[in-house]
Amino acid sequence: MSETFFSLNDLMRRKLQTSLVIIGLALCVASTLFTLLLSSRIGFGILSIAESKLTPGFSAVFSLFVVFVEVLVFALGVVIISFLIYTMMSQRTRDIGLMKAAGCPNDLVFGYFINELIIVTIIGCLLGIGFGLAADYLSGFILKIVGFQAVQNSLNPLIPLSIFAAFVALSLVVGIKPVLSATKVSPAVALSPSFCFGLSRESDFKGVSKAGLTVKIVVRSLFRRKSAASRIILCMTLVFILVTVSVAGGIIANQTTANWVERAVGKNVVMIAHHEMIAQYETLLSRFYSEEKSSQFNYTEKRYLISETALDGLRSIPGLKIDPRLILEEQVKEIQGFVFGEQTGETKSVGDNREGTSLIEGVDPANVVGEWFLEGDFLRDNQTADAVIGDTLALSVFSQPLVQNVTAFNKSFQIVGVCLDPINNGNVTYVPLQVLQSVTGTSGFNVIMVKVDSVTNRKEILNNITTTVKEADSELEIVQLDEALNKQLSFLGGFWSTIMLIPILSLCAAALCMISYVFLTINEQRQEFGILRAVGAKPRAVIKIVTAQNLIVLLASWSTGIAVGIIVTLLILIPEPFVTSSTIVEIAAWLSVALAAIFVSSLYPALRFARKPILEMATCY
Repeated sequence: MSETFFSLNDLMRRKLQTSLVIIGLALCVASTLFTLLLSSRIGFGILSIAESKLTPGFSAVFSLFVVFVEVLVFALGVVIISFLIYTMMSQRTRDIGLMKAAGCPNDLVFGYFINELIIVTIIGCLLGIGFGLAADYLSGFILKIVGFQAVQNSLNPLIPLSIFAAFVALSLVVGIKPVLSATKVSPAVALSPSFCFGLSRESDFKGVSKAGLTVKIVVRSLFRRKSAASRIILCMTLVFILVTVSVAGGIIANQTTANWVERAVGKNVVMIAHHEMIAQYETLLSRFYSEEKSSQFNYTEKRYLISETALDGLRSIPGLKIDPRLILEEQVKEIQGFVFGEQTGETKSVGDNREGTSLIEGVDPANVVGEWFLEGDFLRDNQTADAVIGDTLALSVFSQPLVQNVTAFNKSFQIVGVCLDPINNGNVTYVPLQVLQSVTGTSGFNVIMVKVDSVTNRKEILNNITTTVKEADSELEIVQLDEALNKQLSFLGGFWSTIMLIPILSLCAAALCMISYVFLTINEQRQEFGILRAVGAKPRAVIKIVTAQNLIVLLASWSTGIAVGIIVTLLILIPEPFVTSSTIVEIAAWLSVALAAIFVSSLYPALRFARKPILEMATCY
């Protein structure tokens, strides 16, 4: 019990160092817990299965992103904990040397510092669990305020308990090695600054031989302290990879998936149909972001059909792209396909004759206003019995859709493409309009989509459309789909915004690591800083040297982290990314803010040290 109290008193005596380690450990635990709980709240991640609101194609992008970020957060936590314990022991090896010189045996010294490690670990992990739960509650409150409907799941107590146990074990595993290594050294070596601060011999690097005094001191210090410098560069590189993937990747993914939705629904598109058909179509669009229950709707009622007079009137208005559609609902069935086995050399069948209900849209391939992101090809002409199916239908009914056929209205259609489409949450089938009219015996269509490309006289064109349609049939209504499109884009933006919240706690922990590193470097350089001050150097000279060291470390980590993060984002996480010039500017701004935040926080030890009297500055503790 006395050893425990002695360790506790020693930790209390070093309040700043102890606080940095505890808070850094707490933030690592909190960021990991917050990431798992947040991913579960939005319906994605390691502990949840992506389903319901988003189509499988969109869910695959989100799930891969979240799982990658969760793994990166945990890996970063391991590195940060390892670095914090390394800095703590680096500043305590002198104490070990004094204890061993006074006659303390190795097992007593080991037990003393293990007690300190256990105390710091348990307190830090407990605080981290509290911070993580608080952050999860706060994020849920914020999401509710902005109108984002997150998944409301009761807290599973096994999640925080598992995180607590994992990080306690992890901290002890990575902490025992530096404690054990430090207790085995002789008193003379432990009291030597070369061992205490991990100093190497003088650098052979001659590239700065003609540089100024500040540059020479900075480079010499970094090369002499290779162990600490390499550890902090690795730590900060992982931080900036995480920030790049979360922020830059989140922005690119948001714009890419938004582009997919915008291309599928169409921008500046006006829908013309019976008011009941319009209401039903808007319900089908809303199933992408809300759990709208299926309702019985008879698409085949004759009062929903639109006359050729209305279509001819629209064709007389210049500047319009007119897309007449016949929308129905029907039971569809997969037809087995055949593939050639590359290894066996035999032909085998795929598919199991499954069935499902799908929205069927007959469109004119030459005039369709949508431009889908798809695997395969879109429809070719009105005379070909081809079909393009949504990703939800492809996953739920088909095994390998691009080598299979689909049956609807007792007609077999060859599947030529699988598209990402928010309509009916991806449960949709597109077929040529004339083929659908032929197999159903319907001579008309029940929806007209009109794309208005003109911006200058858009209002005048809309008025002409309204007048022309009302003259042809007073029962028809006109609605702009941009409002429904904006709701879908806002929903996607809400998802990606939550992902961009993930690295905040890890960024704070990284800032503490940087502060600990600067404290370590200042302790190693305090005598030469004292000498510089004694011969007339101003306090700003000390700040200038430390600032230059911090910039070199941060810029090396920042550039490497951004390069790796962008490569991972563009080549692995996002298929066919959509990037604009404004995207690049926004990403650069956010990453610069992250760099500036860590850099500014790292100046605190230098500002604190530069204010010390010269005698205290030169004294080696």
